[in-house]
Amino acid sequence: MLNLQDGSVHANPYRMLWVGVGCATLTVLLCSCSAELPVLREAQQADGGEQATQYSIVCVIHGDGDYLYHDSSGNEYNADEVALAEAQRVALRNPHAEVFIFHQRPRSHFLFFFPLRDGTFYYYRNGRPNAEELYWRDQEQAPFDTEVGLYRRFSAGNQPGKVSLFLYFGHEIPEFDGAGYDASYPDRPLTVQGFARGVGGFRDDSSKFDIVVLSTCFGGTPYTIGALGTAARYIVASPDNLHLSYLDLRSLERMDLGFRDVDVHTFARRYARLAFDILKGQILTTVSVAVYDVDRVQKFLRAFLSVYEYTLNSVKSARQASMAAIEHCDCADLPSVVLPAMSDGVDVFYRPPRFGRAKEKQHHSGWECWRERDPIIGRKPQFDEFKGAVETFYRP
Repeated sequence: MLNLQDGSVHANPYRMLWVGVGCATLTVLLCSCSAELPVLREAQQADGGEQATQYSIVCVIHGDGDYLYHDSSGNEYNADEVALAEAQRVALRNPHAEVFIFHQRPRSHFLFFFPLRDGTFYYYRNGRPNAEELYWRDQEQAPFDTEVGLYRRFSAGNQPGKVSLFLYFGHEIPEFDGAGYDASYPDRPLTVQGFARGVGGFRDDSSKFDIVVLSTCFGGTPYTIGALGTAARYIVASPDNLHLSYLDLRSLERMDLGFRDVDVHTFARRYARLAFDILKGQILTTVSVAVYDVDRVQKFLRAFLSVYEYTLNSVKSARQASMAAIEHCDCADLPSVVLPAMSDGVDVFYRPPRFGRAKEKQHHSGWECWRERDPIIGRKPQFDEFKGAVETFYRP
């Protein structure tokens, strides 16, 4: 009896200690999960020593989806985590820049019941980490609402002559529908138009980003470039499939050296060329990277966008029947659609795939369209009905 009593006497303090620790931990977690609290601050801003910034980079990395891939050795990687590491390296190697990195992660829970914040924000200035915060993504009314708020809190402002870049890493951005883009929020759609408005929200005046980099599949459609043109001077995108092989970021390190004695257009072409050369050595499928001068492509877009939007409506109907009935293609491969202004303002770097029926294709217009897939439909795509529309909307 005495030993039992002694054991209980000694055990009670430990039991009480563990209960106390558990209660404290649960309280902290419940508070951090409350939707009413402000964004959790994880790191304080650096003290002093900040210099004026000449470059501003906003990087949004979408990770709320299937981004798992394997390299040639069978090693597993998550494309969003690889992009995050590269973006952080760029931030550390730019002593004259401020860098905003937003990592959109899948929603998760503590003990299956308590939601956790599913966005992480990193802010770097003058090559040093300045702040890191977790934030909620479930309360956004429109794309990038929360990210824009964080950007405006920390931004050093748009000084004259400051070069600005916006980079997005993710899956193909849908031109219509858009439901299910976020795996955690399948009922919240993301479309090209909503995405473009979100990008424009980072600019608190009428100015545009100098360069927008769209590291997704099929980013070079007329509809996408037309929509993003409201927020960018130059756009770098891949017209074809990237297969999670994102555009490389190494040429963004030391932007003070990269921009020495060159203008924004030249820098964008250099970036696209380096990204293209690296992709050529990594994948055997089609490699395509294009630079779009937004002002110069307007002539083609004015001539073709109405026709393209007509095809989108046809694609929507075909998609409801079967996605296997439609496919992406080079706009130049469509009969009666090639226009004289098609190549104006577009620099294209292209290599055909090493296998398959497209390996003989040696050129790409830089513009990506939709068409009916021959084996499913059982006939060649019929685009003669668009000829009159093209002739109507195009004026040389």
